[in-house]
Amino acid sequence: MGNVFGRKSRPSRVTEQDKAILQLKQQRDKLKQYQKRITLQLEKERRLAKQLLQDGKKEKALLLLKKKRYQDQLLEKTENQISNLERMVQDIEFMQIEMKVIEGLKVGNDCLKSMHEIMSIEDVERILDETQESTDYQRQIDEMLAGVLTQEDEDAVLAELEAITQEEDVALPEVPSEPIPEVSEAAKAEPERREAKNKPDIELLAA
Repeated sequence: MGNVFGRKSRPSRVTEQDKAILQLKQQRDKLKQYQKRITLQLEKERRLAKQLLQDGKKEKALLLLKKKRYQDQLLEKTENQISNLERMVQDIEFMQIEMKVIEGLKVGNDCLKSMHEIMSIEDVERILDETQESTDYQRQIDEMLAGVLTQEDEDAVLAELEAITQEEDVALPEVPSEPIPEVSEAAKAEPERREAKNKPDIELLAA
């Protein structure tokens, strides 16, 4: 029980602007109810004035219409007051929105200022330079590991190839342009006949 009664109440989130808007809306609603009641009464009095004219009571009808005219003027003033209240409510609500936007901008501005205090322009430039240096260094390591030659290395290789080509400039025989004549069957058989003719002489020498 002590904890229940000793509990602290939460701070109310209702602002003075919210209270003002609520009061204005309540006044507007009361004026609208009055406007509705006057409108019904005017219609009733108009029918009554018509009935008095039909009954030949012109003076009473005229007096009733004068009263109706006065109430018409009150009804018009009521309409103007309702419009003013609604306009005021809209202005306050829009001002609340603007205040929230300004508060948000202020918070963002303070956040940016604190971030600028933590990191200056010189720090940003230094970090960017260090990042570029690290990137270049990593790229060089990757090229070395992958065996990639730079443009300077490519130029050196081409120059060395040109030098070797100039040192070993040897004239090679030209390929004949005319077709080679075919060997006849008799010419192909001539070595075989010579070998058969010389074979007895070789046998005699061996004996």
